[in-house]
Amino acid sequence: MRHTRKITVDVDEDLLKTAQSASRESISETVRLGLRLLAASQAFQKALLLKGKVQFSKSWQELKDDR
Repeated sequence: MRHTRKITVDVDEDLLKTAQSASRESISETVRLGLRLLAASQAFQKALLLKGKVQFSKSWQELKDDR
């Protein structure tokens, strides 16, 4: 079971309206989406640091043929 935490946060009204317009969701879901995107961004940045450092045992052509 996931634990949730209720928070109070001051947010710029224009930023919130813009974000809600983009997400087409409620305030809570818009904030959750923003947090997920920020976490994913951090994971993506970590993955970029591995560029050129990971060796695969198969080429992309072999992987494609293995479908």
